[in-house]
Amino acid sequence: MLNVPSQSFPAPSSQQRVASGGRSKVPLKQGRSLMDWIRLTKSGKDLTGLKGRLIEVTEEELKKHNKKDDCWICIRGFVYNVSPYMEYHPGGEAELMRAAGSDGTDLFDQVHRWVNYESMLKECLVGRMTIKPALPKDYREEKNVLNGMLPKSQVSDTLAKEGPSSPSYDWFQTDSLVTIVIYTKQKDINLDSVIVDHQDDSFRAETIIKDYSYIIHMGLSHEIQEDFSVRVVENVGKIEIVLKKKEDTSWKRLGHPLENHNLLIPKKDTGLYYRKCRLISKEGVTHDTKLFCLMLPPSTHLQVPVGQHVYLKLTITGTEIVKPYTPVSDFLLSEFKEPVLLNNKYIYLLIKIYPAGLFTPELDHLHIGDFVSISNPEGNFKISQFRELEDLFLLAAGTGFTPMVKILNYALTNIPGLRKVKLMFFNKTEDDIIWRSQLEKLAFKDKRFDVEFVLSAPTSEWNGKRGYISPALLSQFLKRSLDNSRVLICICGPTPFTEQGIRLLHDLNFSKDEIHSFTA
Repeated sequence: MLNVPSQSFPAPSSQQRVASGGRSKVPLKQGRSLMDWIRLTKSGKDLTGLKGRLIEVTEEELKKHNKKDDCWICIRGFVYNVSPYMEYHPGGEAELMRAAGSDGTDLFDQVHRWVNYESMLKECLVGRMTIKPALPKDYREEKNVLNGMLPKSQVSDTLAKEGPSSPSYDWFQTDSLVTIVIYTKQKDINLDSVIVDHQDDSFRAETIIKDYSYIIHMGLSHEIQEDFSVRVVENVGKIEIVLKKKEDTSWKRLGHPLENHNLLIPKKDTGLYYRKCRLISKEGVTHDTKLFCLMLPPSTHLQVPVGQHVYLKLTITGTEIVKPYTPVSDFLLSEFKEPVLLNNKYIYLLIKIYPAGLFTPELDHLHIGDFVSISNPEGNFKISQFRELEDLFLLAAGTGFTPMVKILNYALTNIPGLRKVKLMFFNKTEDDIIWRSQLEKLAFKDKRFDVEFVLSAPTSEWNGKRGYISPALLSQFLKRSLDNSRVLICICGPTPFTEQGIRLLHDLNFSKDEIHSFTA
């Protein structure tokens, strides 16, 4: 691969650099919105300057195209002329220029790995790099297998040294069942750690082990039924996936390997894997926010861990658009609403609808029964941050409330030493407050929990707190139950809110380890 420029990305002086890895948008000129870009790509205009030809690009040739009006960037072996896209890039032209004339894959992944660049830039495709990354040894090669088991996981020397112990798998069968057993050699594995999909003839199981993914990906030798079961033996790190045969016949082999099969690779290199989920319901929560309920396919096992998000993908005017959202649990609704659907097959999303936006109006126009593609979970929040926790403070603005829902549920249910949980919820008006009555009822029911609402544009009748996040508000709110109590502060909201909040928390002498910020 090409050498990646050594300078930090985004640039230190860039408008795109924000606290904790978040991202700010820069003002775009009128007529330079995402929809305007989509229209341009559909116009038939030659955006590559090559009149429809695709070429092979050498490293030397790529380096020549490093100017604003002649800017080529390589992403994962494909070269794009991004000059026409400069004025449409929400992060600003300067950010694209950081990778001008070079391989920008790592820089791209740092900021928005989830963006479907293949769709966004398909009309800008110049061609392939002539230098291709070496595939792992024995990749896609036929194997001599015993009972369908590859004798050893194909892990590079680097991963073997730096990553977790190499997992392995085996399989066995009865007349009606096939059981795939994954030996992770880890003790902190649970049902959240494994994601299983059976789509068409492809079977894929991804196990998250620290910052790595161990993938079983095969074309099965025989047909199976849609539903299957997943069991985890946590104390030994063993995962059992039980498949139901369509026919009671003996399998001579499990199947043939597909992409990344039996590999342990860094999670950031796995790419996003999607499955189509059916819209079951959508209900108004506030005047501009709705609760969407999506049902996973019967052939999928996926549980979104606390503090993690997924990506929703829709095709809008022929272009795939992707946006991140944090699922919520229904625990705040369960006492007040019947029936409650089983959590392990449904994903709930609180989403604010922007009438002038591109993605959310399209999502809102979906009918019950329509499908939305949902990715595997992503995020860097770790449950271990709750270990021995005594005080939990949550700072949320608007729909930045969404990650706090699961955190609230987990903390109040699973942390035995927890003394108090406090939520400070910032909104513009009373009508903007999400699930206000449910939060107030929870505070009445559980004496460890307290909620404070802060409004920036209240009516004269409002008797609660007013204003924006500030030292005065935080110093009064963030009081430990004991002088030396173990504390965690979670913060989520628009980028300016989160940036300001982190600065104020540091000014109040909270350490980096005591603060977790959620950023898109």
